[in-house]
Amino acid sequence: MGLIGAELLDGGAAVRLTWKTGQSARFHAIWLRDNAQDEATRDPGNGQRKITLADIPADIAIQTATPGNDELTVTFSDNHNTVFDADWLKTRTHDGRVQAKSQRRLWRGGHTPLCTALADLQSERTALRDWLNAVDRDGVAIVSGMPAQSGALDQIVALFGHIRETNYGRWFEVRAEVNPSNLAYTNLGLQAHTDNPYRDPVPGLQVLACLENTVEGGESAVVDGFAAAEALRAEDPAAFAVLASFPARFEYSGSDGVRLCAKRPILECGTDGELIAIRFNNRSLAPVTDVPFDAVGPWYAALRRLGEIIDDPASAVTFRMEPGEAFIVDNTRVLHARTAFSGSGQRWLQGCYADLDGLRSTLAALEAA
Repeated sequence: MGLIGAELLDGGAAVRLTWKTGQSARFHAIWLRDNAQDEATRDPGNGQRKITLADIPADIAIQTATPGNDELTVTFSDNHNTVFDADWLKTRTHDGRVQAKSQRRLWRGGHTPLCTALADLQSERTALRDWLNAVDRDGVAIVSGMPAQSGALDQIVALFGHIRETNYGRWFEVRAEVNPSNLAYTNLGLQAHTDNPYRDPVPGLQVLACLENTVEGGESAVVDGFAAAEALRAEDPAAFAVLASFPARFEYSGSDGVRLCAKRPILECGTDGELIAIRFNNRSLAPVTDVPFDAVGPWYAALRRLGEIIDDPASAVTFRMEPGEAFIVDNTRVLHARTAFSGSGQRWLQGCYADLDGLRSTLAALEAA
C-alpha cells in the first residue's frame, strides 16, 4: 500500500503521487498545507486546526516531496515541513473521485427492524454498536425489556445522547385526550408522517415507548421515506425534481404561546443530488406559496403520487407495541403511522426527541474503539 513516486507539477503548485498498487492522484500544495497533521498545524489532543487560511501564503508551493513506503515527507515554500501517512492520502484523493455511497439500506414492507433488549444495550458494547448501526443504516430499530413506566424512555436516549426538549416537554404522552392540542392525542388513525416538520431543524430522532396497550387496533407502522422517494425518482424524475426544487411551508400553533413555522422542501437533497431528508406531514402542511404558478399543478401531482407510494401497504412494516417495548426512527427519513383504535381499554405511549449527531458520534466512537 506504500508510495513509490512523487512528481512535482506546475512548479510545485501540486504533486502527483503513485502507490505500489498503480493508483496515482494529484494533490494541490494549498490543500496539503491546509491539511497537515503535525502539531504546529493541529492540536494533538482534539485534532482541531490551529491555523487559518490567512496564515498560509496564497502562492504556497511544494519545494520537495519525498515518498517513503508508508509516508510522504513534504517541505513547503514557507519552510514548513510535515509528514503525511500514505494510506491517509490515498483515501482522500480528488482525481477519479467517486461519490461515497451512503451506508443507508433502503427497504419496504418485508423489512424486520433489529430488536435488542435494553439490558443488553446497557451492558454490551457490541450489542449497542450493532443497534446504533441499525438505526443509522435502516432508520429504525426496536428496544424490548424497557420498564413500562413514565420516563423510562430516557434510558434509551442516554445510550447515545440527550433528550431534545420541545414545547411538548421533555417527553410527551400519546393517548386520547379531550380537546387535544395535537391530533396524535386522539384515537384516530394517522397517515405515515415525519414529526415536527414545522421546526428548523427538525428533531433527528424520535423514540416512542409503550407503557400500556389494551385497546383493539392502534397498530404502529413505519415506512422508509427514502425508499418511497427513490421509487418516485425512478418512476418520474420530474416529479421528484419538483418536490426537491421548491420549498413547502409547515406550521403549528396548537398550544398557547407557540407558533412554529419552517420553509423546507418535501424532499431535500444535497448539492450532489443525494437525498438527505424528507418532510411529509399533511396535518402540518401550510398553504404553499413558494411554488411558481406554472409549477403548482405538477407539484401537487408529485406530492399526490409520493403519498400513494407511502400509503401503499406494501411500503409499511406494521406491528403491535406491547408494554416495555419502544421503537426509534430517524425522523429525517422514516415515517411512522398508526391505525385507529377503540374507545375501550387503554393505549399509552410516551415519546421524546433526540438528535442524530449524538447517535452517530457514539456509533463512530464504538467503531473506532
